[in-house]
Amino acid sequence: MSKFNIKNRFDILVAFGVIGIILMIIIPLPSFVLDILLVINISLSVLILLMTLFSTNILQLSIFPTILLITTLFRLGLNISSTRLILGEGYAGNIIESFGSFVVRGNYVVGIIIFLIIIIIQFVVITNGSGRVSEVSARFTLDAMPGKQMAIDADLNAGMIDETTARKRRKELQQEADFYGSMDGASKFVKGDAIAGIIVTLINIIGGIIIGVMMLDMEFGEAAQNFISLTIGDGLVSQIPALLISTSAGILVTRVNSDESFASLAGKQLTSIPKAITITGVVLLILGMIPGLPKLSFLTLGIGCVAIGFVLRKSEQESRNEIVNNEVAVDESATLNEVEDVTDLLSVEPLEVEIGYGLIPLADESGGGDLLQRISSIRRQCAIDMGIIVQPIRIRDNLQLNPNQYCIKIKGNKVATYDLMPTMILCMDPMGLGLDIEGIRAIEPSFGLDAMWITKDKVEEAELKGYTLVDPSTILVTHLLEIIKEKSHELMGREEVKAIIDATKDRYSVVVDELIPDLMTLGEVQKVLQNLLKEKVSIKDRVTILETLADNAINTKDIELLTEYVRMALSKGICSELIDENNYINVATLSSDVERLISNSLQKSAHGTYPAVDPDNTNKIFSSIKNISENIDFYNNRPIILVSPKIRAPFRKLVEMVFPNVSVLSLNEIPNEVQIKAQATVSI
Repeated sequence: MSKFNIKNRFDILVAFGVIGIILMIIIPLPSFVLDILLVINISLSVLILLMTLFSTNILQLSIFPTILLITTLFRLGLNISSTRLILGEGYAGNIIESFGSFVVRGNYVVGIIIFLIIIIIQFVVITNGSGRVSEVSARFTLDAMPGKQMAIDADLNAGMIDETTARKRRKELQQEADFYGSMDGASKFVKGDAIAGIIVTLINIIGGIIIGVMMLDMEFGEAAQNFISLTIGDGLVSQIPALLISTSAGILVTRVNSDESFASLAGKQLTSIPKAITITGVVLLILGMIPGLPKLSFLTLGIGCVAIGFVLRKSEQESRNEIVNNEVAVDESATLNEVEDVTDLLSVEPLEVEIGYGLIPLADESGGGDLLQRISSIRRQCAIDMGIIVQPIRIRDNLQLNPNQYCIKIKGNKVATYDLMPTMILCMDPMGLGLDIEGIRAIEPSFGLDAMWITKDKVEEAELKGYTLVDPSTILVTHLLEIIKEKSHELMGREEVKAIIDATKDRYSVVVDELIPDLMTLGEVQKVLQNLLKEKVSIKDRVTILETLADNAINTKDIELLTEYVRMALSKGICSELIDENNYINVATLSSDVERLISNSLQKSAHGTYPAVDPDNTNKIFSSIKNISENIDFYNNRPIILVSPKIRAPFRKLVEMVFPNVSVLSLNEIPNEVQIKAQATVSI
């Protein structure tokens, strides 16, 4: 096989085979060639039947509907060729003649009845049943597809499978639905083949007798004997393979997906209850003792069933004893090695959400909960918005929490908690005019807005008043997303950086090879990315980031300075959310006194440059920033302070603990086409 490379060139063989079938309908075939093709047809049908018996999954024969079409076309081509020989020469080769003489045996009525019975079995029983099963299976598969896809997402979110396995399962799910849909249509080919077989048989018999009597000067009896024999032989040679293939289709669509073949499962399951086999044997023995019934058949089978049941029961008992012994051995081994198992408890999850038992219905997909699916979408959202890779988020129930409370943890440390009302809706006023509706007062956890928990019967009233309504799952998911954005620099470990670098290397290998490891280590790149994320700068444009680092890492190893270079390269992305629709950016600037104070107090350390400003001046700066934030209208409610490039990073470190939402920009980070509008000045 490998010597002639048949597997790799099988597509060419199939193409020539299909073309050959079409030509066979047009071009007359010699009888010896027809014999060979008939044997190939029988062999192919036997092969297909055996493959369905020993396959373990329907997708192993996903091309079966197409095979059904090709084999049906092949049989019809053989029918046309054999009909041409029967009517033209009164002879159609040894195969057809042998089948006809063997089955008919001089009695044409018996031959015709046997042929019709085969047609009826195939057309009425097997094909109709297979088509119906395919139709129902296709409907149920399509109906169950959303649930199965959610289950795949849940497994991916829980870390039970990776992204590659999830994609493979989704593809298999789609292929399974397509297969049953195709089988529903392909069963019509078999029905058409059976009808065509009946019509061809009638044509051969009637036309053969007419040709024999009127053109070949044969007696009516002689013509009937010759042409009926050949026609029955031709019909049997065609319909027996058709029966085998339609049986294969029935087996394939009625089987249940398993890791074992149908033949293996049949052997195991039919012998899985020895008691039933023994009782069957006893019933046969009783029937054998009734006068008038054939004793030899019933007694022989009865004794055989009793003997088989006894042997199976003995084997089952031995297996049960062996399992018990193995369980005892495992328990003893587990007791001896108990100390080794505690290593699994040392792992710390990068990100996890703990929920009280009252919130479990939100995560129960069987009850309509969509929390798992929505949390899994957070990872995609973070990759799209910020360019970060978030490890699978674990969701666990914690009985120590309040029933309706959830807790968000990063690396085992509690970051945020909140109490939900699972049966109520959170109502917020986007205009900030106050909530005039009956409910339980609360604070929205993500942005700290005043809110109200209301019952579902007041939803319509709240909508009419223009309030924003949020369900409990959305509150949790939004809160989690904001936590991830705020703490993204803590989640950016070396493993995540390596995944980003590897993804970049697939398409931009030159820049990665130039930068790592000759100019910067993976840990140094990690620190730059962490600095960017700490100020909520997206790192999605990783090519620009790596190219900028490669250009400047030759001259300096200062991580803080390299971060500033990258920020300048990403200036358009940084300012895109801060510029209004008129291409203006509203900022606050530093007074000359504050600028001079910060510049003269810079001190370098191992962790970067910090301004050593005295507490009195620091409080004055903070008071000024607070006053500006409360009284100046900034775009998207994000205060912006514009400083010189030299002091941008140190000034950000000074104010970030008190004003984490204030954006500190340097003049080099604002594109030339953007108009700057200074609204206030930070002074002391």
